[in-house]
Amino acid sequence: MVFDLPEEHEALRDTVRDFAEREIAPVAAELDRTKAFPYEIIRKLGELGWMGIPFPEEYGGAGADTLAYTVAVEELARVDSSVAITMCAHTSLGTQPIYLHGDEEQKREWLPLLASGERLAAFGLTEPEAGSDAGNTRTRAVLDGGEWVIDGAKQFITNAGTEISGVVSITAVTGETNGRREISNLLVPNGTPGLEIGEPYEKMGWHASDTRPLVFDACRVAEANLLGERGAGLRQFLEVLDIGRIGVAAMGVGLAQGAFDQALRYARERQAFGRPISRFQAIQAKLADMSTEIEAARLLAYRAAVLKDDGRPFALAAAQAKLKSGLVALQVVDEAVQIHGGYGYIEEYPVCRFYRDAKILTIGEGTDEIQRLVIARALGAS
Repeated sequence: MVFDLPEEHEALRDTVRDFAEREIAPVAAELDRTKAFPYEIIRKLGELGWMGIPFPEEYGGAGADTLAYTVAVEELARVDSSVAITMCAHTSLGTQPIYLHGDEEQKREWLPLLASGERLAAFGLTEPEAGSDAGNTRTRAVLDGGEWVIDGAKQFITNAGTEISGVVSITAVTGETNGRREISNLLVPNGTPGLEIGEPYEKMGWHASDTRPLVFDACRVAEANLLGERGAGLRQFLEVLDIGRIGVAAMGVGLAQGAFDQALRYARERQAFGRPISRFQAIQAKLADMSTEIEAARLLAYRAAVLKDDGRPFALAAAQAKLKSGLVALQVVDEAVQIHGGYGYIEEYPVCRFYRDAKILTIGEGTDEIQRLVIARALGAS
């Protein structure tokens, strides 16, 4: 059993960390304050091949593995979660359904554009009545003259409304068999008549990422835009969610590590009663606990990634990693703000932004309550 990262993954970590500190850190606060989408940063991530890390080179990807992707997401989230979720939602959610379930024509059409970051992909599962209850999809698609006519709505969709958004993969009810609804997946390119992209949400955090509602009003796409097998949509999307949880787990680890780094630096510099506060036992205990929890969450995230790369069952590990890392991120950033004292409540300090960004990690990609149900089911407890 080896706990060290392979040499090539360590090199990737160093490269992404250097990029994040040079290119993202200086502008992260301003992007957050102005709620501006980071187009230039995403363009550079695409040029470096990081928007398509886990996809084969024949489709324009980097041909790397899930562990490499996890390391890259972690390092981005260590500096800024808005950039990290843009990459994460694009790669492990938006692009993944096309790679896993698309036919060769769909892959050739979309994957090179998406893996290069020239276009962004979105993942349309959540609806007003179908959040945690993903099977309660109300959006419908009916075949009419060789086209799917889609009516319905999606909400909390990331990457659907930017200038470079290209396509959204959605679930829709496409029929009914023996009283059971048939749910399928469809590709809807941006600019399709009948696809209405709503105004961006006013969010607690992730201010520089794009999150909007979508409405489908007699939206027509070709019959060939069916993604994968008809009627297998929910199963396919749940498979994608398992993969996405690894990315969100990496985000939790990265945010926690970034908050810890800020807290440790501040504790070494801040003087109280004639010495750095890092020398006080109360602060040392906080830092020790924070560091320990981060390492535990990191090992869970890496384990889930390695299991997937080895072709072994990973859904349980991914749910455990996602659950643990979100809770750790909340715990660590709360302590980081506490160590900063009053300054932690001021936007000038990154931990303030980290604090706002952390909460969604216990909600998005399946709430903590859903993760516990997934875990319990995998353990045979339900």
